[in-house]
Amino acid sequence: MNLIARPQEAAFLKRHKDHHIIKVISGVRRCGKSTLFELFRQELLADGVSPDRIISVNFEDLAYEDLTEYHALYRYLSSRLKPGVMNYIFLDEIQHVPQFEKAVDSLFLKENVDIYLTGSNGYFMSAELATLLSGRYVELKMLPLSFGEFCSGIPDRSLSNAEKYALYLKTSSFPYLTSFSRTDAEIQDYLTGIFNTVIVKDTLTRIRSSDTALLEKIMKYLAANIGSLISPTKIANTLTSSGRRTDNKTVERFLGGLKDSLLIYQADRYDVRGKNLLKTNSKYYFVDPAFRRLLINDTGRDTGHILENAVYLELLHRGCRVYVGQIAGKEVDFVAESREGIVYYQVAETTMDPAVLERELKPLQSIHDQYPKYLLTLDKITPEANYNGIRKRNALSWMLGQ
Repeated sequence: MNLIARPQEAAFLKRHKDHHIIKVISGVRRCGKSTLFELFRQELLADGVSPDRIISVNFEDLAYEDLTEYHALYRYLSSRLKPGVMNYIFLDEIQHVPQFEKAVDSLFLKENVDIYLTGSNGYFMSAELATLLSGRYVELKMLPLSFGEFCSGIPDRSLSNAEKYALYLKTSSFPYLTSFSRTDAEIQDYLTGIFNTVIVKDTLTRIRSSDTALLEKIMKYLAANIGSLISPTKIANTLTSSGRRTDNKTVERFLGGLKDSLLIYQADRYDVRGKNLLKTNSKYYFVDPAFRRLLINDTGRDTGHILENAVYLELLHRGCRVYVGQIAGKEVDFVAESREGIVYYQVAETTMDPAVLERELKPLQSIHDQYPKYLLTLDKITPEANYNGIRKRNALSWMLGQ
């Protein structure tokens, strides 16, 4: 597998190294958490840390099945600690260990232990951790590769940004597939394997359901409606009218399971003038745009909404909290909030048609604050422009930081 540098994630580990706090990396299955740990362990060795001070356990490896009982885990780890020096403990997919926090807490009491954890279940690694490890951990929410990271691993440097983007949508952003020698069938099989594993092990198990058929229908609905404002009631009514009777409470529970498994992300509506979140209707995006092709036929249409999904993921990679803006009856695709402030984004495949350009600019023109406003498109003719302070940028160049 082609190992691709993850500079932001590596910086997180370096920043907190040797500090008396538990480092937690959460993220969807196969997004690269284990590889990130491996690269970091290599750095430790290069810095002079002896191998016997690095202890690694991956709980998806049957060799460590006996350690999924927290007493046994604690005994195993504590017996391997070297006195008088810092010991580095890496526990991969820790969610497989019931009451793992008891072992981790006991190790945390020791001054010569630096603990690193990964997990694949979003609810477990966020909401529950706040209780289990309250005040004793820092968390990095990890995604598959960003578009820029994906492009950095492409061996053919002659490809245009548009060709790289087409490859990104086809290949997916999961690191395993970036050897760029996979056939279409291999790509499809790998993504299907991840999808089915997340559906069964992370989603249905979490919500205690066996209704795979209903979950797949909900996923297909989301795939067909990327970039559209929807609600559990709307999904339930659509499925019921098509012959699959369900209700909004059931759909809401299933959506919660999909979010907890980090397969989808929810962007809530934000009142730009009132500066508060609105409770009804949200947009949903996939953790990888390629999942859409598993669920519905790729007709070549809806490229604008697929681009919207890619831009949403890029904003998450940049550490933003992302909302859907609402102002004067108009919709702003994204309100991105970070430490630097707020930035507004409209996303469109093309605005070469003057009517489309006018439509896309209107929501941004309705905002009268000092924050930056961008229009992102795939236009090759006039990719850059300035409309009274609203900057038009080529979306691919923007995602690449160019």
